[in-house]
Amino acid sequence: MVAQTELSETEIDRVFHALATSTRRDILRRTIDREQSVSQLARDYDMSFAAVQKHVAVLEEARLVVKRAEGRERLVRANPDMIARAKALLARYEELWRSRIARLDDLLAGPSTSSGTHPSTSSGPHPSTSSGTHPSTSSGTHPSTSSGTHPSTSSGAHNETARPEQGE
Repeated sequence: MVAQTELSETEIDRVFHALATSTRRDILRRTIDREQSVSQLARDYDMSFAAVQKHVAVLEEARLVVKRAEGRERLVRANPDMIARAKALLARYEELWRSRIARLDDLLAGPSTSSGTHPSTSSGPHPSTSSGTHPSTSSGTHPSTSSGTHPSTSSGAHNETARPEQGE
């Protein structure tokens, strides 16, 4: 039998929903240490027994904990297999973001030139033109204007928050 390691989208949603509340994270932490009854868990929270039962049910639905009956008690323990699968998912996300950050760092570092500037920020002409203007224009201005400024600014400086008016 092959152990399933990939989580479905529904399972991922359930895990993140279950871990979104500090009470549920605490219940999970406590049940990793040792199996506990719902009554034992409920004693440490300033909420009703029913509310703690609901938190346990969310964790159980996400398969982060397993609940079993022993006599009249319901015992809860963490499910190490699902915790390991969730950890593997987070490790993949971490690797994805670390590789993206590394590529961004490489891009920002760029090749070293004798002038110390990045080749794309030099003051010389654009590589595909001889006039130093943007290849899609002949006057060196923004294509939609004739004043040489960005349509949303009056000074020519780039403004991240300004947006052109409708109809411009």
